[in-house]
Amino acid sequence: MSRQRSSRRRFLQSLAGSAAAGGLAVYWPADRAVAADPSKAKNDRPHLALIGAGGRGTHVAKWAAQFAEIVAVCDVDRKNAERAKAQLGDKADLYGNYQKLLQRKDVEGVINGTPDHWHTAINIAACKAGKDVYAEKPLTLTIDEGKLLRQAVRDSGQVFQVGTQQRSEKPFQTACELVRNGRIGRLKQVYVLLPFWNTKGGPFPAQPVPEGLDWDMYQGQAPLRDYCPERTHFNYRWWFEYAGGIVCDWGQHHMDIAHWGMDVEKSGPLEIEAKADFPNGGKADCYNNPDRFVARLKYPNDVDLTYLVVRDAKYLKSMSDGDIPAAADAQLFAGLPEELKTEQRNGIMFIGDAGRVMVNRGGVFGKAAEELAENPLPDNAVRLGQSDDHMRNFIECMKTRAKPVTDVDIAHRVITACHLSNIAIRLERPIRWDSQAEVIVGDEEASGWLRREQRSPYGIGSSG
Repeated sequence: MSRQRSSRRRFLQSLAGSAAAGGLAVYWPADRAVAADPSKAKNDRPHLALIGAGGRGTHVAKWAAQFAEIVAVCDVDRKNAERAKAQLGDKADLYGNYQKLLQRKDVEGVINGTPDHWHTAINIAACKAGKDVYAEKPLTLTIDEGKLLRQAVRDSGQVFQVGTQQRSEKPFQTACELVRNGRIGRLKQVYVLLPFWNTKGGPFPAQPVPEGLDWDMYQGQAPLRDYCPERTHFNYRWWFEYAGGIVCDWGQHHMDIAHWGMDVEKSGPLEIEAKADFPNGGKADCYNNPDRFVARLKYPNDVDLTYLVVRDAKYLKSMSDGDIPAAADAQLFAGLPEELKTEQRNGIMFIGDAGRVMVNRGGVFGKAAEELAENPLPDNAVRLGQSDDHMRNFIECMKTRAKPVTDVDIAHRVITACHLSNIAIRLERPIRWDSQAEVIVGDEEASGWLRREQRSPYGIGSSG
């Protein structure tokens, strides 16, 4: 999200107009209090290292630099590392191998901004090296990796914050408090609505590996492939070898808030069915994650969750450009409520038997939110606002050794729901999940998708 007030104000004004047009009231709490000045004392500022210096990793490191010293930058792409170092003040030491960086005794914590398929190996190695971790989402590449990582965090006792920063934003806290305190009655339905990213593209021709890029290490546990620039940087998300696509990328953000509001942070779905459209039809050397999907998940207490990519402005433009065939679109949205066929906003909508509330990065919408100023929650209400700055929460927990607001247990359960949706998509059939034992029930083939074959010598292991 942009930190520029003017841009944010324009964005909120535009959302207010769309909310009014949609018949939902909008409520924004007053801007949060200005954070206390970041610590200037050297002994109050922990030493952090950035591993994975792409656009997101560098952005997060700049945020962390308000509270900590960034003393090292590591990336398998030398240009990435040099660019990040320059943007961070040109003082950090550069590394091409994270294992060497983790040997530094003065590094107290790491920011992991690598592609998804490298998250778990680096996060586990950091914990074993005695480093606290701020881990970008999605948490893992597979459910099995999540079990391994969770155990590593527990065994090491390291502080582990996952970068689902919406938990530290007041609108999301407010929406979940309204739901958890019964302001929309008994919860019956949840919509988790993701933005659209067009991934029609390819086949992409092989190209020479750029100077300064360790292509073998970049691929890590993934199968060996010829280099092409579309496999790197932002677009790695659209390759199943490296990531779970939009299902996991934005999914970890919005599904996290859904779980928070539903109060299922220690469990998960019971049944999952899903369908998707693969824009490149499985052709070789093309993006191979779906860009549009619809999943239905059954949760405890008879709560149904519908999870999909909405027909936002980018989606509709892709339809008009011919990238999304009308027949495929109609088939994907068949059987959904009419309101979901016309909804353009991404976010999370909670529907109860006495009302509804929607939340996204623009605010909280709905009657329950509109009435909150005149009818505040009582003193004994469930309260969820433990943090108003996700990075500062991490740094404070490094000092106090408390659990951060998005710890590994919470994030693992969230990404599990996303991974299960991807498994149901790939198998084209429903699956059942035992959230206590964390196993797929009665489907040996589906159970095989809980892990992936890993290329030597980059394998992480198995939880058994």
